[in-house]
Amino acid sequence: MDTSLYRDCPGCGVRLPQSEAYPDNRYHASAECWQLYGEVTAYTLTGGDKDFIHRLAVDTYAAQHVAEQGKPIGPAFALIGLYYACKRNYSGRQVQHLHMLLAQRSKTWPRFLPPANVGPVTVLDVVQAQPGAERDAALRRWAQSVWSAWCQEHEQVKTLAARFLAK
Repeated sequence: MDTSLYRDCPGCGVRLPQSEAYPDNRYHASAECWQLYGEVTAYTLTGGDKDFIHRLAVDTYAAQHVAEQGKPIGPAFALIGLYYACKRNYSGRQVQHLHMLLAQRSKTWPRFLPPANVGPVTVLDVVQAQPGAERDAALRRWAQSVWSAWCQEHEQVKTLAARFLAK
């Protein structure tokens, strides 16, 4: 395989054929990975999902593609969202509500440094799954994989969530 025709995503490591697209600078991601994320968000927003799995996709991508110079609020909210979705079985609607509460309660967030390996499951795995139950399950596996990869921060995330959501 001619590797010059491919690009590795700096965030998740997925190798994809190069395109002419531009990445979104809010994330540590290749343009090609960002395009796949766009496909996933289109899927999650148009599915009429009562649980609002779109929130899970947003938090998972954000936690897997943390930009070094990004604002601390992004990873903090993403990790708190993944904690509640993966460990407490909150729906996307419930997590969205928590994010609104968090935004009202603090403007200052700790900086989370991503682990060396942000999980083996990527947005590509979600896109490759058949739309419907299979893709929804792939999205949940992706979220769990990313949450597990951040294991060194689990206690800090739980403490942070309890501090701001117990009010």
